[in-house]
Amino acid sequence: MTNVSAKTIRDTVEELCVKAIEILPRDVLSALQRAMEEESNPLSKDILGVILDNARLAAHEKIPICQDTGMTYVFVELGQDIAIEDGYLYDAISQGVARAYVRGFLRKSVVSDPLFDRKNTGDNTPPVIHTEIVPGDEVKITVMPKGTGSENMSAVRMLTPGDGIEGVRRFVMEVVEKSGPNACPPLIVGVGIGGMMDKAAYLAKKALLREIGSSNPDPRVAAFEKELVSAINGLGIGPGGLGGATTCLAVHIETYPTHIGALPVAVNLQCHAARRASAVIRSEKRVLL
Repeated sequence: MTNVSAKTIRDTVEELCVKAIEILPRDVLSALQRAMEEESNPLSKDILGVILDNARLAAHEKIPICQDTGMTYVFVELGQDIAIEDGYLYDAISQGVARAYVRGFLRKSVVSDPLFDRKNTGDNTPPVIHTEIVPGDEVKITVMPKGTGSENMSAVRMLTPGDGIEGVRRFVMEVVEKSGPNACPPLIVGVGIGGMMDKAAYLAKKALLREIGSSNPDPRVAAFEKELVSAINGLGIGPGGLGGATTCLAVHIETYPTHIGALPVAVNLQCHAARRASAVIRSEKRVLL
């Protein structure tokens, strides 16, 4: 059994929050650079250039990439041979988020009650935490600050098996087309198919963690991903919704077995500020990825 202190979890989450909010991942920067080089629309090329300049300035000046510093999603892959000592795992994660947002003077956007008083919690907690128990004696933590512009344009639909792949295609295209400029394109489109409603939504969110350029291991799904990228970019929404050939940078699909009578599909849109940061902890040693 390997022991990991709650303090190490807290400190790691704090560091990952700040890193994610200030530094865009290399794969996202590379995808934006390629899109700018390939874009033929002068205005769209200029917009992509501004997006890249903004990302570089944020990293250099250590300031947020976007004023919406998001609701914090934390994905934990917890090795079954790990014991968390001197504290509760979820408390440690929440403390790490709070320290990052308060000490870093980041915008706090979480309200305690969604319906009535909607009072700001003051430290961007609680985060949304997803935990998977995995083999081994390591814990991998991934932080994803998720802005509300793209999130508000996301959707879930319970299709029927008879709708098939054509129904999935229509739904994905409908969600992206309806989002227009509101989701801050160019987008990464996460699609979850299978399970039931909740599982599909989780898969769509988790799909956004994949590196741009990666493909689903099932060649049929991978081909569908490429087909959707081409179709979405054919909509002409473009960067900032002002036209062009780059409406999305990638489509990532994750699937799961489902009930004989079901075909649940979730589409989770991610704006060009596709922020994420990960670390692996073994004992008290941390490695930022």
